[in-house]
Amino acid sequence: MDADAPLVRRETEDRVAVLTLDSPGNRNALSRRLLAELTEQVGAVAADESLHGVLLRSSQRVFCAGADLKEAATVDMTESARAIVEVQRRLVALPVPVVARLDGPVRAGGLGLVASSDLVLCREDVTFALTEVRLGLAAATISIPLRARLAPRAAADWFLTGRQVDAAQAREAGLVTHVEPAEGMDAAVAAVLADLRAGARQGLVAAKQMLTEDLLAAFARDGEAMARLSGELFHSPLAQERMAAALRR
Repeated sequence: MDADAPLVRRETEDRVAVLTLDSPGNRNALSRRLLAELTEQVGAVAADESLHGVLLRSSQRVFCAGADLKEAATVDMTESARAIVEVQRRLVALPVPVVARLDGPVRAGGLGLVASSDLVLCREDVTFALTEVRLGLAAATISIPLRARLAPRAAADWFLTGRQVDAAQAREAGLVTHVEPAEGMDAAVAAVLADLRAGARQGLVAAKQMLTEDLLAAFARDGEAMARLSGELFHSPLAQERMAAALRR
């Protein structure tokens, strides 16, 4: 892969902006570069008044592997956590709905992107896991949108056990909107986007504002505290030791 190729690609398809995560070398891990590019693209999308929706997807089977553990050993992870808070906030604050298409596994920080989306379409064989606790971390920055989406008992289960859950469980818990067989994903996504195109932009914008008001307030209230907590945990000796061991496996 060309080292200079963008990690987030943008196309426009009939009033829908398509943002594609394209960092196969680290399974779309949330590196500083990917976060910066995604933040920039979301900002450009926010300024486009012709749009009725945004489709967030991956170029590969893995949607997002979470934090970039190699990078976590060498950079200021408090700053990286702030970047994660900001990109999530911007997704929630977009004037038009965000549709996430999940064709493969979602881990750790990747669940924050999913929870920051308005509608989530998921293949029936996709799995999710908040693996942070097993590395001595906590799902801190992504807790802001996740707590707004998940049923409280499901949140406690996922955050505390780090276990893998399937698509049906994710739908039951409130994270996923629709679960589809692999062969039905294209048609299901097309149907949702057709519904958004059929809506009047004015109505879409007003409806989304109503639905996201409380979540945006939570970002303003808790974002900095969660970023600081995340940074402290990432830089702790225990987490550094466990992340290094995970990379050796």
